[in-house]
Amino acid sequence: MAGYENYMEDAQEIELEIERKGIALGIDWNDEAQVRALAREALDYSPDDTHLKASAPLDHTLLAKIDLFGLAGLMLRTMEESAGIGIESHGGVAWKAFAKALWAEVASRK
Repeated sequence: MAGYENYMEDAQEIELEIERKGIALGIDWNDEAQVRALAREALDYSPDDTHLKASAPLDHTLLAKIDLFGLAGLMLRTMEESAGIGIESHGGVAWKAFAKALWAEVASRK
């Protein structure tokens, strides 16, 4: 790793965006079944599955999910990188619920 990373600040910024996407999607981060289904969808998602056409009306729900799935990747990468240098990084309720669901879904697929 080159340079100094502020993992706490990164986690806070990612958490805020996860919360915003959760609001847009109507996610209740305390509903384990709903969050687990979202984690399953995130893990199954492939950018090749999405064909946005310039002439098509924007699907804001789809865009919010795509953003959220990208944030999941950033979240997991932040945790992994910081753990590599002995720092535990995490956000708040939304972060923890989503991370827990993602790890549980990955474990169930092994």
